[in-house]
Amino acid sequence: MSANLETATATPEDVQEVIAELEQYRQRLIDDTLEMAKKVKMPKQKVMQQLENHPEIVYIDGALANLRSQQNS
Repeated sequence: MSANLETATATPEDVQEVIAELEQYRQRLIDDTLEMAKKVKMPKQKVMQQLENHPEIVYIDGALANLRSQQNS
């Protein structure tokens, strides 16, 4: 079955759905991190700086850029 997934072409609707899900996940990561930081009274500026370099967020941003370029071509 995985071979079928590799050769399947994503429809524009599929790409849009994945983009929306990734954006939601990214926002949830940020919101959860900010909430935890608030509980430990960590400065928001420091948290935002760390979020910019968070490996998962960097990966999501790269994936979103890739999907958006696919969507536009």
